Amino acid sequence: MVENLKYVFQTEGDVFILTASGTGGVECAVSNIVNPHDKIVVPVFGFFSERLKEKILRRGGEAIELPLQWGKAPKADQVKEVVEKAGDVKAIAVVYNETSTGVTVRDLAKIGKIAKDNGALLVVDAVSVLGGEQLPVDEWNVDLCVAGSQKCLACPPGLSLVSVSKKAWATIEKTPRSFYFDLVEMKKFGERCETPYTPAVSLFFALDEALKMVREDSLEKRFERHKTCAEAFYNAIEAMGLEPLPEKEDRSHTVIALRKPADVNNAEVRRMMKERYKVVISGGAGKLREEIFRIGSMGMITEAEVIQTVSALGNALAEAGHPIKTGAGIEAARLRFVSRD
Repeated sequence: MVENLKYVFQTEGDVFILTASGTGGVECAVSNIVNPHDKIVVPVFGFFSERLKEKILRRGGEAIELPLQWGKAPKADQVKEVVEKAGDVKAIAVVYNETSTGVTVRDLAKIGKIAKDNGALLVVDAVSVLGGEQLPVDEWNVDLCVAGSQKCLACPPGLSLVSVSKKAWATIEKTPRSFYFDLVEMKKFGERCETPYTPAVSLFFALDEALKMVREDSLEKRFERHKTCAEAFYNAIEAMGLEPLPEKEDRSHTVIALRKPADVNNAEVRRMMKERYKVVISGGAGKLREEIFRIGSMGMITEAEVIQTVSALGNALAEAGHPIKTGAGIEAARLRFVSRD
């Protein structure tokens, strides 16, 4: 599992498997490097980046916020300006794929260089994207990266996966760490292929199989499949007269976010999709709870799930009274898959 995780993270550094949700994994990363009064730059552009900021504050760190409109992505020049203005920044903490808004930070590699040039660490929440889109942590200077088992790896929930760079260890070893999320302790036990505390053994078996499937498939093919399915969704959404939330260049390949038409009820549309068409999607999170729909396009997603979801969404919107071009959406999605072939 360790060797296959290194393949997924594209790293020569250390990797760890935690019996914890993605939230626990991000808390682990933060609690191993943040001390009181440490300056941590964090772009806030959605529900989960707000959570990341809150974790920093609870550790006593000084969270230097780069505030952005939800649905927008932070750019490298914006991050650089904040880092240079703050001075003596210990780390930059970024949500790579903001699950609440369907936004991916396309400048992450550039942000990694900014961190390196300023002697700062880069902490990345990649819970909903690792394995679904390119993220070479060594090449991009990512020092701590966190993923969740249940997202793009298509494993049951309950495990967090954390990569740690050689550079990060010097900081971790000098930080007063929590008992359960002590990465130094995890490293000691990991050297003899053990965990310091009771692992979720059944989930470890599931993760082992999921990682074997990734190796058999190859990362490149999985990235391409996620991209194709996402583009099919976006093409269908626009063909039906609906509007994706993020700008085109920032749209996620794993979480599809679209604005809810003003004339329908969010929960009612989703209820009809679930009860009549056996398709479950999500509403928004935080302040966008009622404003958007979110579709998970990750893991074992294929053409079949895309077409079924587009059809269910179109039919539910029509039944809710919104004029919709369901057929045009299905055709637009189908054509994306045909062009791939």
